[in-house]
Amino acid sequence: MTRLRNQHLFLFDLILLSMAGVLAFVLRLDVFQMRAYERQLLLFVALAVPIKLVVFYALGIYGRMWRYASTQEAILIGAAVSIATLIVAGLLFGLVLPLSNVEGFPRSVILIDALLTLPVVAGPRFAIRASGQAGLRSERRKQVGSESRVLVAGAGDAGAMIVREMAENPQLGLVPVGFVDDDVRKHGMQIRGVRVLGGREKIPYLVQAKDVAEVIIAMPSAPGAVVRAILDLCRQAGVSARTIPGLYAILSGQVSVSHLRPIDIEDLLRRDPVRTDISAVEQMLKGRRVLVTGAGGSIGAELCRQIARCRPVALIALGHGENSIFAVANELERLEPELPVARVIADVRDPDRLRQVFEAHRPEIIFHAAAHKHVPLMEENVAEAVTNNVQGTANLLKVAEAYHIARFVLISTDKAVNPTSVMGTCKRVAELLVQSFAQRTGGCYVAVRFGNVLGSRGSVVPFFREQIARGGPVTVTHPDIERFFMTIPEAVQLTLQAAALGSGGEVFVLDMGEPVRIADLAKDLIELSGFEVGRDIEIAYTGLRPGEKLYEELLASGEGYARTRCDKIMAVQDSRGTTSGEELERETAELIALAHRGDERQVCAKLRRMVPEFTGQCTAGTD
Repeated sequence: MTRLRNQHLFLFDLILLSMAGVLAFVLRLDVFQMRAYERQLLLFVALAVPIKLVVFYALGIYGRMWRYASTQEAILIGAAVSIATLIVAGLLFGLVLPLSNVEGFPRSVILIDALLTLPVVAGPRFAIRASGQAGLRSERRKQVGSESRVLVAGAGDAGAMIVREMAENPQLGLVPVGFVDDDVRKHGMQIRGVRVLGGREKIPYLVQAKDVAEVIIAMPSAPGAVVRAILDLCRQAGVSARTIPGLYAILSGQVSVSHLRPIDIEDLLRRDPVRTDISAVEQMLKGRRVLVTGAGGSIGAELCRQIARCRPVALIALGHGENSIFAVANELERLEPELPVARVIADVRDPDRLRQVFEAHRPEIIFHAAAHKHVPLMEENVAEAVTNNVQGTANLLKVAEAYHIARFVLISTDKAVNPTSVMGTCKRVAELLVQSFAQRTGGCYVAVRFGNVLGSRGSVVPFFREQIARGGPVTVTHPDIERFFMTIPEAVQLTLQAAALGSGGEVFVLDMGEPVRIADLAKDLIELSGFEVGRDIEIAYTGLRPGEKLYEELLASGEGYARTRCDKIMAVQDSRGTTSGEELERETAELIALAHRGDERQVCAKLRRMVPEFTGQCTAGTD
């Protein structure tokens, strides 16, 4: 069959379409003897067959490689047959029959002929496709040699696409033996020829009964608790599991076996998908010149990626590290080749350089992600924390005011709430500055707080992975220490949404979900790496570090919150008295001057006066 070409199919059509015309008369009249209808039959076949062949040729039926036929070709055949039938009917009843004086033509023959034409035309062509696919599968199976039987968890769109690709690509060596899904309405149903065998609780039984070698979790929007439960069942059954990325990583909506990967910690901590108003974010960013500071960092780089998809007129990626800016700019040029990306090496502590950047690029929206973030390190480098996190923010705000920037977004942290560290206190001062400038300028200047982000540079997850790779131990500061976690894409998505919600002066808090015990996180990472806690890798407790909290908070004492249009974003309501703008600027200038003099003892004292809730030791620079 695969050797048939379009010229052969043309001959098939000529013969089979003629036979279809004859059969249409037979079915209509319910007799094989056509002597009484010879003229009508010959007239119909002589008219219909050439018209169909001409229409098929004009629509490209004879220009297709039917070995690779798809739904598109099936639709094409249906359209060609419909068009040809309408033309035949129009000519037959409007012109040919009246001129030929042929009477008694059975009109329903036209419809019967059309219904017969569809399988007559499609049959040989899709037989070529089926033959080609069968031969290809046979050849690939010979190459693969062995196949792995898999169970697919999730009988939704992602699961269906995974099963389809397995069927179309036998060289993958994966054979789906069934689905499991918690939706009882799907139980017993078939999806692409594969049956839904029950809920996830049946995984251990099905692994044994179906000789399953692997479970594929095709549930990109499932919360982490569901993924964890399935993984536990796989461990009980002694079978490995892989998954596809979460929703944030499948921006195109495509799912492929090539996306399959081992279960990662992000999957176990995954939360319910965030539903944001993408149109509001696009409206805010489309056609604007957007500046991102700290663009080479984890959050800054993801901000650039998501902003770039909203079609700004230009993106200014500003950072202090040349290698990171070079990397993120190259990535953006590959992802969005039409978007002008300015690669700016600058330090936010240098106001003259900032003015040069603003003069050259004229940004309209600013996302300020440049900051020092490591708590223990900033306890040892107090002055550096002040000059970068406070002075850098103040410089940027002043230049933004001078250039009439309408929208400014500060990336803040939950460590600014009742801070116990220099880093958190400096971030709280930065929040106060943003609120002060919002009041003074009337611009939409807002701050967005969130907690730890999974996988960011220097964060706990990469650190634990390095320790596991070295054979351990994995060091945790305290058995009860907890932190809030988000994925980087989720944090940035909510940050952009908060920016679109703001009117000026708000501090937004992202709903971080439930806090995670760091000890549990370490245990999960060890087990996901294929080791056993206590036998292969130890967990060692080292004690809290300077400036480190046991528990993080999202709201300070005296703060409340109000819900916004996005259920994952809250606006902080502060009932405490606020420092006047002039006084805050004066104290900020004094703080920065103390930092430049290197008087860290006085810097700590000034921070306590500016942020009374600061309860940290701030021991750097003391005897």
